[in-house]
Amino acid sequence: MSQQLDCGRALIAESAYSAVEALQEDEDEIVLQIKELLETRVRPAVAQDGGDIVFHDYEDGVVYLHMQGSCSGCPSSTATLKAGIENMLRHYIPEVVEVRAV
Repeated sequence: MSQQLDCGRALIAESAYSAVEALQEDEDEIVLQIKELLETRVRPAVAQDGGDIVFHDYEDGVVYLHMQGSCSGCPSSTATLKAGIENMLRHYIPEVVEVRAV
């Protein structure tokens, strides 16, 4: 490794940077798709019942959302809401494997 530093060679190949950049671009595209679906399909429907959905994060196929149903204290409302959102996101975005409430 010291020979690489002495010679001015890169420690990490440019192809590794390209692969990381490609993964980040793919993830950014997935996040944009998730946010668009939440804004256009989920939030309006949830808002009609007095609830709200806020995107928090996306990592390794898991979407993290702050979910508030109209019956905020009722565990079944959160489970129903989570299941519905998870099914819709998985249908449109195959990379999504799970939705978790935060």
